[in-house]
Amino acid sequence: MSDTHAQSVAYVRESFIDQQPAPITETGAIKWLRTNLFSSIPYTILTFVAIYVIYVLLSGFLPWLLGGVWNASSIRECREMMGGSGAGCFAVLTERWNQLLFGFSYPSEEYWRPSLAFVLLFVAVAPVLFAALPRKMLVITLLYPFIAYWLIWGGTILVSAFALLGVVGGYFAYTMAERRAGFALSLLVAVLAAVAIWWLSGFAVAEEPGFLELPPVESRNMGGFMLNMMLGVVCVSLSLPFGIVLALGRQSRLPIIKFICVAFIEFVRGVPLITLLFVANVVLAYFLPPGTTFDLILRVIIMITMFASAYIAEVIRGGLAALPRGQYEGAESLGLDYWQSMRLIILPQALKISIPGIVNVAVGLFKDTTLVSIISMFDVVGMIRGPILASTDWNGVYWELYGFAALLFFVTCYGISQYSQWLERQLATDHR
Repeated sequence: MSDTHAQSVAYVRESFIDQQPAPITETGAIKWLRTNLFSSIPYTILTFVAIYVIYVLLSGFLPWLLGGVWNASSIRECREMMGGSGAGCFAVLTERWNQLLFGFSYPSEEYWRPSLAFVLLFVAVAPVLFAALPRKMLVITLLYPFIAYWLIWGGTILVSAFALLGVVGGYFAYTMAERRAGFALSLLVAVLAAVAIWWLSGFAVAEEPGFLELPPVESRNMGGFMLNMMLGVVCVSLSLPFGIVLALGRQSRLPIIKFICVAFIEFVRGVPLITLLFVANVVLAYFLPPGTTFDLILRVIIMITMFASAYIAEVIRGGLAALPRGQYEGAESLGLDYWQSMRLIILPQALKISIPGIVNVAVGLFKDTTLVSIISMFDVVGMIRGPILASTDWNGVYWELYGFAALLFFVTCYGISQYSQWLERQLATDHR
């Protein structure tokens, strides 16, 4: 306050007042409660109603969970130990955990193989999900599908090694042909080279069938949550590139390619997934030559991948349509060809826009893997509905089993959702 203004007022304080703390009602937890829970009379009423509902739910759930029995051989023994307290009979989880996770036919002495493949899965996907990791780790990602197949299905390692050799040979054939031919012809050359290597490698595998062999396990012996994870990981991984190709094909200027992509997308989207699974299980066998054995898991993977690819293609097409025309014109002004402009400019932006839709399809697809139980494949839901509840020892235990299955799916789907939100924040460069 200036001296001139001080002379015009009756009283001016000549010393500062000591700094006082804020009122207790305006800081800390009390401030948060007043702002978020008791800011008005209607909010206060709703808060008390919500607290009462939570109390009612927890008063029934916590005694059921905390007082549950974890060690018993049957539901009768479980009920005798509970003594009518109404607690949960979780002994079924400890007694049948192997069937819930691996199915009832997978050899128990080989459980380490799918467990090791599950651990290696996190190492393999880490460099794909997190760009800060060294790019050299992508070698593990490329090797993982072949290692996982050898671990889970067993047999000689030569099958996986020659399958990898075919992929590598096809890649080198593509790079050599790309210098002289276009994309389509180079891709055809790569496919022919890979098929030739796989055909020739069959003779080498026949010569050494026991080289580094693990005990083979048939596909019909796989089940439990392991089957859900296999179908979810493989189908999501395959449906994304196929969805991109279908989305680009639907926007192609070539009428034949556009018609094929549109027909595929509209047909698959118009058919329920259950119908496609029945086709994979029953109808497809009528179109194969007599005596042909076509692995059931492979048939299911093909059908689920087709189903998910059609939906992901529409999601990516929405991302492509959301880009302004200037991005396409900018790519053309730089002298880039079609594939270069798509790979370097258009698709990265379209995929960033499409992340929520892609994750939505991935989460829905992972939950839809439980539909394989209707074609006699014993995933975790199939195991609960079939061998476990059909046995006289555990017939009548529902909440514990289905709650455990729900927990497994919730943890997996919640992890996918949280990663997608983190990735969106990392790629949100528009306002930086």
